[in-house]
Amino acid sequence: MKIRKTYSYAILSALYLTILSATIAAISYFFIFQHFGTNTIIISILALFVISFFIIQYRTEHFIYRRLKKIYEDVSILDVNDILNDSATTDIDKLSKRMEKFVEGKRLEIKSLTERDSFRRDFLGNVAHELKTPLFTVQGYILTLIEGAVNDKEIRTKYLERANKGVERLTAVIKDLDMISKLENDGMKINITVFNILELVQNVFDMFEMRAKKRNINLKFDRIYEFPVFVKGDTQKIEQVLINLVVNSIKYGKPNGTTIIAVDSYNEKKFIVRVNDNGEGIKQQHLSRLFERFYRVDQSRSREQGGSGLGLSIVKHIIEAHDETILLKSTYGKGSEFSFTLEKAK
Repeated sequence: MKIRKTYSYAILSALYLTILSATIAAISYFFIFQHFGTNTIIISILALFVISFFIIQYRTEHFIYRRLKKIYEDVSILDVNDILNDSATTDIDKLSKRMEKFVEGKRLEIKSLTERDSFRRDFLGNVAHELKTPLFTVQGYILTLIEGAVNDKEIRTKYLERANKGVERLTAVIKDLDMISKLENDGMKINITVFNILELVQNVFDMFEMRAKKRNINLKFDRIYEFPVFVKGDTQKIEQVLINLVVNSIKYGKPNGTTIIAVDSYNEKKFIVRVNDNGEGIKQQHLSRLFERFYRVDQSRSREQGGSGLGLSIVKHIIEAHDETILLKSTYGKGSEFSFTLEKAK
């Protein structure tokens, strides 16, 4: 019959105490009792109690520690060194809570790693798809030209224009991938300066005026501002935010629509910049994922309009690098509002 480990532990502890007791009793009988009397016996009993207590405590601690160490070693994801910093304890409830806390921490760590791995696979798949589509398009047009279509001037011009659009899309994807990689890996270097946000918005309006006119979209402020509005931030980075949001409103806004930008006081320390459009709006189920890389609400329309699918993700990274907040409100069928905060200049 196999003896349980707890029984073997108890037997060994009892054996140690028996040997110790017998030794003390023998010494007391042959030497102490005959010379020192009853007081010495009482002192010996107290000494036996103290020594026994420490022996039991020592044995219990190391028994539990060895059992826990064996469990830690059997589970490959756990690190034996994690228990070396904590003193052993005989309180089973306390020990159980420690173990539960430890296991919960490892469970969350595994969940986080699983999510990262899933995100990595999705990201690589999206990158491959975004690069593959325009590459195959360009390749198809070039092969057609090589096979003889180059001699037809009309077809040649049309195919070269389409191939050029494919190259432009490739360039946009690679440029945005490079930017978002720098934002995430190297950290965002923010050059804080004081600037007039209204002037910056007007520059972006001027930049995309012709593009907006092609869809009869009007770019304008919500009102006439009598005084400049000075804010703190990285001028180039905030300009990139405005460019991405305005371009997004032009792409997905309704023809003959309007994109309106407003700058209002958010609180004592911050302004809020709102970019409104009266486009199609976004369904509720898409809102939480809209700032993810390569996420598209309408895949077919997004590719028709071009772009890398990284614009809003870049916006989010830039605003968060400023320790500011970006917000999104949208009503399907009516339009959307992207807004972000900026620190007021003193």
